[in-house]
Amino acid sequence: MYAVIRTGGKQYKVAEGDVLKVESLAGEAGDEVSFDDVLMVGGDEVKMGEAAKGAKVTGSIVRQGRGKKVLVFKKKRRKDYKRTQGHRQNLTEVKITGIA
Repeated sequence: MYAVIRTGGKQYKVAEGDVLKVESLAGEAGDEVSFDDVLMVGGDEVKMGEAAKGAKVTGSIVRQGRGKKVLVFKKKRRKDYKRTQGHRQNLTEVKITGIA
């Protein structure tokens, strides 16, 4: 059985036992989280839209961390303009424990 969930403005296809990195969620390692915004549930029969409204995906937080650094470099040629900026996104690693 699998499900498609939405969190942090992104969509993820998950199954039981999967470990995925999502945008930062509140909580410490070991805390339980639930994803109520389920877009689709698949398996023997596929449920989408209104039929998947009652579905719920649960998981536990494995760890809180940060992603890789992304460098943003801007340049305008012949104008002596250069700017460098870095960014690291806060991430939460979640292990999916159940789909109901």
